Formats: sequence, structure tokens, C-alpha cells
Amino acid sequence: MRTKSPPGPKGHWLSGNLPEFRRDRLGFLTHCARAYGDIVKLRLGPRRMILVNHPDLVEEVLVTRNRHFIKHFALRMTQTTLGNGLLTSEGEFWRRQRRLAQPAFHRDRIAGYAAVMVEYAERMLAGWADGQVRDVHDDMMRVTLEVVAKTLFDADISGDSADASAAMETLMRCFTARVGRIIRLPERFPTPVNLRLRRAARRLDQILFRIIAERRAGGEDRGDLLSMLLHAQDEDDVRMTDHQLRDEAMTLFMAGHETTANTLTWAWYLLSQDPEVEARLHAELAEVLGGRAPGVADLPRLAYTEHVVTETLRLYPTVWLLGREAIEPCEVGGYRVPVGTTVYMSQWVVHRDPRFFDDPEVYHPDRWADGLAQRLPRYAYFPFGGGPRICIGNGFAMMESVLLLATIAQRFRLALAPGAMIKPLPTMTLRPDGGIKMVLAQRC
Repeated sequence: MRTKSPPGPKGHWLSGNLPEFRRDRLGFLTHCARAYGDIVKLRLGPRRMILVNHPDLVEEVLVTRNRHFIKHFALRMTQTTLGNGLLTSEGEFWRRQRRLAQPAFHRDRIAGYAAVMVEYAERMLAGWADGQVRDVHDDMMRVTLEVVAKTLFDADISGDSADASAAMETLMRCFTARVGRIIRLPERFPTPVNLRLRRAARRLDQILFRIIAERRAGGEDRGDLLSMLLHAQDEDDVRMTDHQLRDEAMTLFMAGHETTANTLTWAWYLLSQDPEVEARLHAELAEVLGGRAPGVADLPRLAYTEHVVTETLRLYPTVWLLGREAIEPCEVGGYRVPVGTTVYMSQWVVHRDPRFFDDPEVYHPDRWADGLAQRLPRYAYFPFGGGPRICIGNGFAMMESVLLLATIAQRFRLALAPGAMIKPLPTMTLRPDGGIKMVLAQRC
């Protein structure tokens, strides 16, 4: 083991590298990786970090030494909002909750969600018209939120989806504002950010507790995730409280639609910038579907459509940064990692590394056509994380992305609105700052 610390940029005596990180998170991490190598020392205010930028090191943290780490401090800051759900819980409690939720994401059950996904996409398209200018990020957020509510909780929230989507946008921005500060007051202090966060969380709580109360009153098992959680019992025959149910529902409510919504939004943007890729997509949809709605049986033949999604997740991964905090001394890449150190792994950085991807800044879905995924180092591409805590809904998100992309692209072309300025906003997820305004063109 090396006794020296990894190389890294010199920071301010008090704030460390926080000002540069806060000013341009994506650019700063990319610069650090290219300038200092596969393992970089950072300091964000009082917190000491290590940024790892090689697939083998990512695997060390997420797989080989995963028991040395827990979720990092920034994610734990969300527990007041997210509660003790799958995303934030640890240890045996997390393992129990994961076992309870896993059946809802079994391949056969996910296949059964396909019809709902397409139905809700078509319902959205009924409100679209040729020549309209729409914020497609807003549209994708709403439709994927409605899909999650229906498939996992058997609830129709179409009347609440606009409010819920706006509340989640607020939560994401408040999270980013809090992480970017040297001194973070607890959420109980009535700062402007904390007050906005509380209002947004209360709005989501109203929706979720209403769904839970309605289902408890009904009592029937509808075979969805909420039914599984409602009827689950531990060894002492104790069932989950409403607050435990709320924590799991909040986590899946947020995480269950974010990946798909952001992926589709970035896909529309990228397709609008590359007519050749768009034409290839339309040709496949015409050949496979011939104008009818897609179904789960079509997925094996929608290979190029899936490559469009895969390549979008490479360039614009919804999860752009993972963090793990050491709970016992260990080493990564031959360097000592003291207790309390946060190890960062950035999908944005690794997915754009020229060592693993030719022309890494170019949008090229065909790169996945010849078995690239099998030839890459295991963690050169990890949009859903990895190890025991890999995203439980990755199959759900991929299927939904392909089906919604196919459903919408058959009916409309989306062109970037004149004057639209597109900038990635790295909050908890990678969103377009201010949305993406696009002009609809109905396809014949």
C-alpha cells in the first residue's frame, strides 16, 4: 500500500475545492480525472474525498470492498425527505426491504407493465399537436410519474402529476443548494431553502399518504408493489407502519420515474441534433411496428431503439455521480482510505473516457451494435450503479424508455426550439437546466 496521498488539485485553506466544484461540477470532475489520473484527492469544505476514474477502481468500491462503505453524507442529508427507504437505508433493514420489493421488479412482472406504459404515453400524445412548442422534460416527467404510480401502486395520479413533478423539481434544487454549502444548517432551521424543501415534501406526502390510506381501507391484494409491502410481515408478525410505507413509496416514486424521464428528454435532444440517427430510428420503427403500438414482444427486434437509449445513458447518465463513505479503514487503488472518507465515482467522467470509448463525445448508437458491452471493462459503463446496491428498477427503466421512445417517435418528430439553450444541471440526477423546449412535427 502506498503511504502518500493521491495527487489532486490544491484548494483553498477553508473551502478546499468546493468553489470550483460548485461552479462547474461536471467540468471540474472531468478536469481532475484528465489532469491527475485514475485516483484523485479532493476536499469539499471540511470533507475529504477521493475521486476514482477507472472501471477497476469503481469495481473495488462497489463490489470487492462494498462492505467497507455506506452511502455518502450528501445522500444521508435527504433522509428527512426520503426517509429510511431503499435509497438511504443500510444494513439488515435495507436487505429486508430489498427482498420485499424485489418481486415487483422480476422480469415477468415488468413485462406485464408494458401495456400500461404505452397506454399512458398515448394518453399524453392525445394532448400534443403539430407545431406546438412544448417543454419535453416537463412532459416526460409527468408521464413517467403517472406510469410509476399506476404500475407500482395501482394509483391514477394524473390529476396530481403536475404538482408532484413541480415538488420533485424543488426537492432536487434544494438538495443541490444544500450540498454546495460549507455550513449546512439542519432542515429544521427556517432558511429559505429549507422552507421550500418542506413545502415540496408536504405536497408529496399528501399524495402518498392518500394512496396508502385508500389501499389500507380497501384491503385487497392487487398484486403490485404496494400490496406486497402492505401485506408483508416480519418474523414477529409486525407489518410496516404508514410511515415505513411512505418512505419506500417516496423513494420509488422519485427514483422510479427520474431515470426514464431524464433519459427520454436527453434522447429527444440528441436525436434532434443528428438527423441520420433519427432516420435510422424511424426506419426501424416502421419495419418492426408499421404504425401500431409497441408491446413487450417487440423489444427483441427494437435493437437500434435500445441502442439509442443505451448511448443516451452513456453521454447523459441520469445518475452522474455515485458516492460511498468508508466506515472502516481500507485501501483503493493501493492508497489508504481512512474512515469517513467519501469515494466518488462519476459516470459522466468514466463514460466519456477515450480509453474505453472511441470518439467519446460523439453520439453514436451504433457503437453498441457489435458487442461493445461485452468487450468493455465491467464498470466502464454503469448508468445504474453496480454491486449489491445496483438500481432495483434498471430493467423497468430500460423497458419503459424503449417503449415510450418507440410510441412517441412513431407519431412525432421533435426539433429543438429556436434559441433554446441546453445546459446539463447536475442535481441528485442529471437534468436539463430549465427544461428543453422543442417544436412538435406530426409524422404522417
